[in-house]
Amino acid sequence: MIVKQHSLTIAVKHYLMTVMKPKKSPGGGRPREFDRDAALETAMRLFWRHGYEGVSFQQLTAAMGVAAPSLYAAFGNKSALYLEAVDRYRSLRGATDLSFMDVYETADDAVLALLIATAHGLSDPSTEAGCMLNMGMLTSHPDHAEIAAQLSERRTAFTALLAGKLQRWLDEEAAADRAVYLSAVIQGMAVQARDGAGRERLEGLARLAAKAIS
Repeated sequence: MIVKQHSLTIAVKHYLMTVMKPKKSPGGGRPREFDRDAALETAMRLFWRHGYEGVSFQQLTAAMGVAAPSLYAAFGNKSALYLEAVDRYRSLRGATDLSFMDVYETADDAVLALLIATAHGLSDPSTEAGCMLNMGMLTSHPDHAEIAAQLSERRTAFTALLAGKLQRWLDEEAAADRAVYLSAVIQGMAVQARDGAGRERLEGLARLAAKAIS
């Protein structure tokens, strides 16, 4: 069953409304020397564009316009800042909330909506290319193995979240299998986007992948 265009449009808009949307820092406590939320946004963008090892602490402080002590006080070390930036990315990109899929009556419709939304998110010109979660720390220096492992855990967590969501329509085994497949498709789409694929191409991939498991 093909999802109606207006339903897809609603799903995509719901998904993209969260992308890059500023969030207010919780109130209370002594004011910091800088806007912590804005600093985290800047760090996320830098790590997203250049990767963990491609961004030095000096580059972070320069981009944020703050001294190193302020950055350490707010986030701790570079690895802690990176993981917090990844978690911000996960939240903004919907990797922790798939509730928009609930409006669909069938798994096929929900899956297509997810993949089309992903295509739109990956091809949004206001964001960085690729996917910070799916492409982060795939290769790294052995000294950063612990951070790489935590990124892997976050990817696994998304697949588990998706499997749980798909159980709305499928049995547990079928949902788990489809979630693994879709995670692989999304990772492939992220690489394509990083290599310059535009929205039309990514949407085509999304529809082909959805059709393959319908």
